[in-house]
Amino acid sequence: MTENMDLDAQPPRGVKRTAEEAGLPPEAPRRIKALDQDVVNKIAAGEIIVAPMHALKELLENSIDAGSTSIEILVKDGGLKLLQITDNGHGIERDDLPILCERFTTSKLKNFEDLMSIGTYGFRGEALASISHIAHLRVTTRTANSSCAWQAHYQSGKLAPAKPGQLSDPKASAGRPGTQITVEDLFYNIPNRRRAFRSPSEEYAKVLDVITRYAVHREGVAFSIKKHGETGTGFSVAAAATKIDRIKQAYGGAAAKEIMSFDTEDARWGFRASGYATNANYSTKRTMLLIFINNRSVESSAVKKAIEQTYQLFLPKGGHPFVYLSLDIEPNRVDVNVHPTKREVHFLNEDEIIELVCANIRENLAKVDTSRTFKTQTLLPRVTPMTPLNQRQPSGDATSPEDDSASRRTSTTKKPYENNLIRTDSKMRKITSMLPPALATSTSQDDSPIANGFQYTKTDREQVQVRLTSVKSLRAQVRESMHNGLTEVFASLTYIGVVDSTRRFAAIQSGVNLYLVDYGMACNEFFYQVGLTDFANFGLIQLQPAPLLRDLLDIAADLQFEIDPSCAGLNKDQIVDKIHNQILKSKAMLAEYFSIHLSDDGHLETIPLLLKGYMPCMAKLPTFLLQLGPRVDWTEEENCFRTFLKQLAEFYVPEALPPPKPKLDKGKGNERELDDEEMGNIDATQAPTEDTEQDPEEKAIEKRRKEIEHTLEHVLFPAFRSRIVATEAMLKGVVEVANLKGLYRVFERC
Repeated sequence: MTENMDLDAQPPRGVKRTAEEAGLPPEAPRRIKALDQDVVNKIAAGEIIVAPMHALKELLENSIDAGSTSIEILVKDGGLKLLQITDNGHGIERDDLPILCERFTTSKLKNFEDLMSIGTYGFRGEALASISHIAHLRVTTRTANSSCAWQAHYQSGKLAPAKPGQLSDPKASAGRPGTQITVEDLFYNIPNRRRAFRSPSEEYAKVLDVITRYAVHREGVAFSIKKHGETGTGFSVAAAATKIDRIKQAYGGAAAKEIMSFDTEDARWGFRASGYATNANYSTKRTMLLIFINNRSVESSAVKKAIEQTYQLFLPKGGHPFVYLSLDIEPNRVDVNVHPTKREVHFLNEDEIIELVCANIRENLAKVDTSRTFKTQTLLPRVTPMTPLNQRQPSGDATSPEDDSASRRTSTTKKPYENNLIRTDSKMRKITSMLPPALATSTSQDDSPIANGFQYTKTDREQVQVRLTSVKSLRAQVRESMHNGLTEVFASLTYIGVVDSTRRFAAIQSGVNLYLVDYGMACNEFFYQVGLTDFANFGLIQLQPAPLLRDLLDIAADLQFEIDPSCAGLNKDQIVDKIHNQILKSKAMLAEYFSIHLSDDGHLETIPLLLKGYMPCMAKLPTFLLQLGPRVDWTEEENCFRTFLKQLAEFYVPEALPPPKPKLDKGKGNERELDDEEMGNIDATQAPTEDTEQDPEEKAIEKRRKEIEHTLEHVLFPAFRSRIVATEAMLKGVVEVANLKGLYRVFERC
């Protein structure tokens, strides 16, 4: 049948043809030409004035620059129809009005170098020019030595007549000292931009946010705003109002009630920071952050993220603070000319300044944290989870009428679901208090097995500012690999205890979830991050007497050749000599960056201290030094720092301990280890006591076991909670064992 079908001889549709086949002339290259000046001005205006709030911010800052003590704002349709600002500043001279709205006309700058020391809000002379290209602009101004006010209309940067047929020159008018700027029909000639705004109420809220921010910051200036046609003001604050009063009027009494002040400065970085922040008793659904740098309202995602991480230790999950921060930085360290709306600025030593500010806020939060209040669930009359057991009254005790009425009031409160309850105080009661006395061990701070093991002295060393690109790159790699969910788990953890010191497992609680954590893996990542953050600023552990580096390498090599059969064909002395020479060759670098000091005759005098209160196992020191040879890349800077810090972190990880070996029938010649079934049948009275003779090696292991357990509870896991950044790789070392809501679902089916 296919042979009898008629086939189309024409080429199928959709086949591409070249220009020559189609008979089209070749396309000529497009010529480059200058844009029309009107198009240029509208493009520039669209970059600077994005919304009514940006127009208001520019006009508001001009009024403050003019020395105003009272600023009144009138808006209609969120500022799209009308935006008027009236101040009592020094006004504008009549002779300056013709060029007032031309681009780059300003009284703030003369030379480009003036940008290095600019101290005012506006300086480029683009705000009024931009507004005049996209709106109808009217200016009424009067100076102190003028007998009348002058009014001028502007369009596209030039003077324009008020009505067709009239002159465009400024006209004498009645007016009070100061300046009134009226912006009407914003974006009237850019319909696409005008249609992009959702609603006037949303734009009004953004305008109000700008006013409240400057109202909090600018003491001595009165602010008020109202909608056109309404008699009452939307927001107002008197010039004599204090900072706290301004915060209360702008952001509510709840924030002002729980406010605390902070203040810090550092001459090295040339800054001074002050402000107000809420304490741990206040939290809201989103962070309210007011940042002013050299009196200019800006936004900074880095500052916001750092402050939110600081408050994670003090606020419940989902809670956020209110923070007002004013940074005064030396003008020559700040570049304000990096954004068309000056919404962002760049300044030197940003990381160091943010860290000092957050540390000061954290310190102030810790001071007021003793007065933190909690909502507790009442289980029985006069008995709450926070009530010590020895203060609870027996059920048969008589109670006063006042107590009885209080209990009745308490019983009417709404009871929360038990599957949402979280223990908020780790000192209330520990799980070890429920164990038999023979199995319970004390881990309090007073009973620390290593409480007197350290002696610390302060040095006069100044902090080194690290500007190495390689170190910054390694830090960025850690941030990029961050796992947000796991980081929150560690930031809100409650330590429970060691589950298995042989496999290095510990149990922690976060929220209503129970997790099993490989603390060896967590310590490895934590000390690597400490090595990056404290790079070149480590503490010192002095070794007295200082051992010879060669002797330590020999010890480690002997052990390695003994346990590793693959080393049989190698020359041990040759390997040790090569590693010894490499370390001595890098002696200056090790001392400068890693606090490893070697004397001229090869004695190891100091090693780095990464965490106060924790001493690494010194038995691992020879192996650590030996591994610096084959496992550190000494040829390239970034790889050298990365591999060295990995080995340093491995040295600091607590070692895995062998399991305990309980034995019975000592002295009868039939000593043997017990299996799990026999261990379960041992009566409590048969358990080994403190008086039982024990092998010296077992005693040393048991002592070290207690030291590690104490260090994990009081040093390492609190350090994880405050500063670890959990990475994606750590996911395989954390397992969720149970969660309270899941357990309730299981028991509900029973």
